[in-house]
Amino acid sequence: MNWIAWTVLTALIVDFGLHLAADILNLKQPTTRLPQAFAGRYDAQRYKLSQDYLKARTRLAMVAAVSHLTAVLLFWFLGGFQWVDESIRRIPLGPVPMGVTYIGVLAAARALATLPFDLWSIFVVEARFGFNRTTWATWLVDRLKGAALAVLIGAPILGVVLYLLMAAGAWAWVYCWVSLTVFMLLLEMVTPVWILPLFNRFEPLSAGPLREAIEQYARSVDFAVRNIFVMDGSKRSSKANAFFVGFGRNRRIVLFDTLVADHDIDAIVAVLAHEMGHFKHHHIGKMMAAGILQTGVVFCLLSFCISYRPLFDAFYLQQVSVHAGLAIFGLLYSPVALFSGVLLNAVSRRHEAIADRFAVRTTGKPAALREALVKLTVANLGNLFPHPLDVVLNHSHPPILQRLAAIAKPTEVLPSGLRP
Repeated sequence: MNWIAWTVLTALIVDFGLHLAADILNLKQPTTRLPQAFAGRYDAQRYKLSQDYLKARTRLAMVAAVSHLTAVLLFWFLGGFQWVDESIRRIPLGPVPMGVTYIGVLAAARALATLPFDLWSIFVVEARFGFNRTTWATWLVDRLKGAALAVLIGAPILGVVLYLLMAAGAWAWVYCWVSLTVFMLLLEMVTPVWILPLFNRFEPLSAGPLREAIEQYARSVDFAVRNIFVMDGSKRSSKANAFFVGFGRNRRIVLFDTLVADHDIDAIVAVLAHEMGHFKHHHIGKMMAAGILQTGVVFCLLSFCISYRPLFDAFYLQQVSVHAGLAIFGLLYSPVALFSGVLLNAVSRRHEAIADRFAVRTTGKPAALREALVKLTVANLGNLFPHPLDVVLNHSHPPILQRLAAIAKPTEVLPSGLRP
């Protein structure tokens, strides 16, 4: 138990404690008082159902967090990292394949540990509240496809990173950063065309009033619309959403079929206007740049630790190796990850507020966006009163009541003087 071990242990416990406190406070936060914005939208029974849904999801998350922390600590202090390393070294593999196998085994073990909670969430909690439409066959095929993609895409890029860290010397972290950045950009380009269709069906939005309304709005804000698709989201859940994916010629607007079925044209256009607000204010690019910068920081810090003997001593590893250093560095990085997560969530909430304001000003129909948000919240049994600590730690969007209050003030200047 050197200083690194104590640092990692403290960080894990602090992170666990903060999220546990947020969960407990969240459970105490719901109230029987129904906000005016939701008067007439929630009856007493459904409002109680929304609080029961919050409790069920939060309690499951708490149990999962306790299980995860316990599993990590047991694996660590019982010498799990060393045992896996010893076992793989008995296989006649080269340094890079050995490293990919080592990290792959740890990733598979983590996936197996989370599997029961994933199943319970989908087939018990979501099913109990009427959201789940995933069949066992769909769930299994999804997992098999995900595993195949991890092997076909994840393993080669991991191999490149391991090779560079082993062979490229002092500037290896820069080469890794550049390589991973190029990979991330390429993946963003091919995801809409090659990867997402493996999991869902995408049909072009047919001609009609909805498409005409979307295209008319897009022209009004000088947004080039080429690809508008409807996705079979109802295959897995009754929840609704819309999103943009990709960039350049492969950029797509995607509407869940549940959104199209349950909302009127003005509401759908308002939701898309919000998404276009992100594009117009370069939020997608800014968050991608933040992710690339964070990746650079990770690799820079990793370069100082990858051969640092006390790091390996802290995890009972007898041999210094790039693959083990890369695997255990994630735990050492956890304090930075906690801070960066809080910061990125705060930036994201700011972006969401700006996108809401953009939608209100450019459509000229604040009631449409308000109606869409209220209807989505009611349909999804959303939490109306999240605790501030939970918002800080976990929310990429402002609480719904804050969003509705902001929409009611359309003349307010956007943050930092931004205008649509």
